[in-house]
Amino acid sequence: MIRVLIADDQTLLRGSLSLLLDSQPDMTAVGEAADGHEAVELAARERPDVVLMDIRMPGLDGLGATRRIVPAHPETKVLVLTTFDLDEYVYGALRAGASGFLLKDTPPADLVAAIRVVAGGDALLAPGITKRLIAEFARTPDPGRRPTTSLGAITEREREVLELVGRGLTNQEIASRLVVSLATAKTHVGRLLTKLDARDRAQLVIVAYESGLIVPR
Repeated sequence: MIRVLIADDQTLLRGSLSLLLDSQPDMTAVGEAADGHEAVELAARERPDVVLMDIRMPGLDGLGATRRIVPAHPETKVLVLTTFDLDEYVYGALRAGASGFLLKDTPPADLVAAIRVVAGGDALLAPGITKRLIAEFARTPDPGRRPTTSLGAITEREREVLELVGRGLTNQEIASRLVVSLATAKTHVGRLLTKLDARDRAQLVIVAYESGLIVPR
């Protein structure tokens, strides 16, 4: 059973999401938080598998709450709710440890599927959403950011895979691009996670940008 905590300052939305999750055979809503502080408290008490986290909330916002939850509870995945007019928050959410993103107008079936993906250990909703979000924050990088991550420990093929992960490709798309099997693509991604000490796929995207492997266009 996937245990989900909902953090959003809109009461009606929280209630709707709770009903949606409780209607699934493999999910249950374990709590509702109206702000970041309450989300942190409930995450510590309930230890959910996934936190569905709004960004804009009163008091402590979603980014601040994510920064507190992820280090304290590594087993809990944070799935951020965002909209295209809040793209400036995407990079910050990745840095905070978020495992994925959803748009607030995401269809219910896609939302449920996304929660399953993140709970299963994957990150960054790979198809269109991820690519568009990455493209948006890449176009407006922090001018003070400088390469901070060394890629000396990885092979040339792993560099290729890391670049493709950073550009939002799925394992299947990486396999097709490099003309290798899906199992081989997954192995390369797994080795990257280990060598670069990355928590999940989302953190690999950060490494790809901060190392300078991907230059924002």
